[in-house]
Amino acid sequence: MNDSTQTGAADPPAHVVLYQPEIPQNTGNIGRTCVATGAHLWLVRPMGFRIDERRLRRAGLDYWQHLTWHDVPDWDHLRQTHRGRRMFYFSKTAQRTLWDADFRHGDVFVFGRETSGLPPEILDPNDSHALRLPMQPEVRSLNLSVTVGIALYEHQRQLLRQQA
Repeated sequence: MNDSTQTGAADPPAHVVLYQPEIPQNTGNIGRTCVATGAHLWLVRPMGFRIDERRLRRAGLDYWQHLTWHDVPDWDHLRQTHRGRRMFYFSKTAQRTLWDADFRHGDVFVFGRETSGLPPEILDPNDSHALRLPMQPEVRSLNLSVTVGIALYEHQRQLLRQQA
């Protein structure tokens, strides 16, 4: 596991998991959003790019150095690491929407590959914790980095409301 933990809280408000990400620019943008919200980023291998790719760093701009991120070898390792945490699985086929969830500090948000989403062996056993973004039927999907941003800011909104 590669831990780049120069910054960030030991107990972040949220964890973002990218399962086998394919597009470095999306991962860079998601990393920047994680820095903005205090979330930790988890990358599950294999990935469609190398972590040191220039496109990844460029998309994350100069924020990547402030990101707390973890590189794990496979899904089983990730699942063991987050045992006991609430995990939400994002899929366009989920029955519940993001607005139906009550989020808490430390929640884990799991997102699939850009081209195919989460595989059935991950999504099916976790169907009761699957969420989707509400959207018009003519829209097939949103960009992964947009979806992650919406989820993180809804999480943050709910946490701030709970503190008020």
